[in-house]
Amino acid sequence: MSLWLSALAALAVGVFSAHVLQRLCFPYFWRDVFFLLRVVRCGLRLELSRLTGGVCTVLERFERQARRVPDKPFVVFEGRVHTYRDVERRSNRLARVFLDRVQLRKGDCVALLMSNEPDFLCVWFGLAKVGCSVAFLNTNIKSRSLLHCFNCCGARTLIVGSDLVHCLDDILGSLLEDNIQVWAMKSHSEHTQVHTLLDEIAAASDQPVPAELHATTSLKSPTLYIFTSGTTGLPKAAVITHLQSLKAAAGFWAFGATEDDVVYIPLPLYHSAASLIGIGGTIELGATCILKKKFSASQFWNDCRKHDVTVFQYIGELCRYLCNQPKTEVDRVHKVRMGVGNGMRQDIWREFQSRFGNIKMCEVYGSTEGNLCFMNHIGKIGTVGRSNFFYRLLFKYDLVKYDMEKDEPVKDQHGFCQRVEKGETGLLLSKVGAMSPFFGYAGSKQLTEKKLMRNVFVKGDAYFNTGDLMAEDQQGFICFRDRVGDTFRWKGENVATTEVTETLGLVDFMQEVNVYGVEVPGQEGRAGMAAVILRPGLSFDGKKLFEHVMRDLPAYAHPRFIRLQEIMEMTSTFKQQKFHLVQRGFNPSTVSDPLYVLDYEQKNYIPLTDSIYQSILAGERKL
Repeated sequence: MSLWLSALAALAVGVFSAHVLQRLCFPYFWRDVFFLLRVVRCGLRLELSRLTGGVCTVLERFERQARRVPDKPFVVFEGRVHTYRDVERRSNRLARVFLDRVQLRKGDCVALLMSNEPDFLCVWFGLAKVGCSVAFLNTNIKSRSLLHCFNCCGARTLIVGSDLVHCLDDILGSLLEDNIQVWAMKSHSEHTQVHTLLDEIAAASDQPVPAELHATTSLKSPTLYIFTSGTTGLPKAAVITHLQSLKAAAGFWAFGATEDDVVYIPLPLYHSAASLIGIGGTIELGATCILKKKFSASQFWNDCRKHDVTVFQYIGELCRYLCNQPKTEVDRVHKVRMGVGNGMRQDIWREFQSRFGNIKMCEVYGSTEGNLCFMNHIGKIGTVGRSNFFYRLLFKYDLVKYDMEKDEPVKDQHGFCQRVEKGETGLLLSKVGAMSPFFGYAGSKQLTEKKLMRNVFVKGDAYFNTGDLMAEDQQGFICFRDRVGDTFRWKGENVATTEVTETLGLVDFMQEVNVYGVEVPGQEGRAGMAAVILRPGLSFDGKKLFEHVMRDLPAYAHPRFIRLQEIMEMTSTFKQQKFHLVQRGFNPSTVSDPLYVLDYEQKNYIPLTDSIYQSILAGERKL
């Protein structure tokens, strides 16, 4: 008996010691295990469907939910409830119209230019039901960029929201010349060659179209094109396959959301965050989403209280706007328990939780077209994700040394990249393989190839270049440091400097333009700044530049600052030098060149004085 008692006591001591050791040395072990089990479960389900040929797409998942919970609210928009059955039936009507009147066929690509509204989803699902791929157009893009989008994804039809028809005034003629048919979500049109959909929908049947029209046996079939800005200037159509859509749709579930959650979506649906993660995630759970036409900081918490919101989507800029709102006694009166998004600054993160309660902020890192995703399931402030031994077995990535001044990776004597040490900042590369394919961009193999780095560590390997500088600490937490190349973020959008450069170059007094982003204290991302050389004999005209910028660039891409130079700095490889310009910023007391700042009230670029500079630093002047 005493021997058994001794054995049990020894076992108890051993278990307790192992528990203490685990808590001290591996404090996140079990949380990592349970999270990875969810990830693996999701991956196995996708792999099984691939092997059996029974791919259940996001659309088919929605149809199943519409049969399972037909009367449950799916989308609540501007006070009106749209159930799963409502959206199912309306998308069926649209599918009938697309087949019979628009005469679309399986495999066609259709461009969608619509603001956030339930009909965005109905059109999306209706097109998917007839087997069409859908290109989501950014509602901010204009003229030349808009025309470019059709060319790169091969769309021959455009569906436009009733509130955005006016955006086509400048390019409608060009669209019609290219034999692109335009259909508007209206019952009548002022343009004789713009067809209307609402009258057609009213007369259509709500019975489902044949399932074989949208059936697929391949997870790698394209289903969407989502446009992303990059170093090439004009928008690029990232190919979104069923595989990527299903992975994104599992995001909320992976973080622990359930069908009882109410999801608040204030982000634009043309971005992957709102459409793939937000709507896809809501469908995966069978939950309810509150869809906003446009984010409003003053209405956010009232909406959350009114609709009993439990989960919301964010970008870092959104949370900063909320923190800048006047404090109230009901700041903590809500049911929100989790936020899912990206780009949260550490100081904003702490302020947000201190003010609005201990809401779990789940940072997600990944680009629309990328083949790698990090998820901060622990919720540690300031990190975008977490890695460990098991994660690295599933997802092959590396951080390599990067020379910011030369704007290129550091190579060894054999021409291979060099991995950084733990805690050091490096360029994030993700290996391309069967487990993590890269599908690239529509319409250009060159653009796809440009995002790849080959012969990185050995001859013949291939990695997706994220263009992001990251660091991984000793515990496996991953932090975002900066972006490299010609893209920076402002107001939650990626700004392609090449596109802005080309647009400014069309102004008659501009001879050479170099666009980059500069940090502004208290602001997320980087504000656009352009160093320019004037044409001989011509002078700077702030009003003319203002009018040109307002006409041809989306608001987030407007250069906030202009710097007049006599000589453009170049790198040793004859590229425009951005590094030193970024470092010098826009301080008129330290920059000897003439500086100008964008002034929306005066509709002009006016001289940047020291007093204006101080008002920007103090947050008194809106950029």
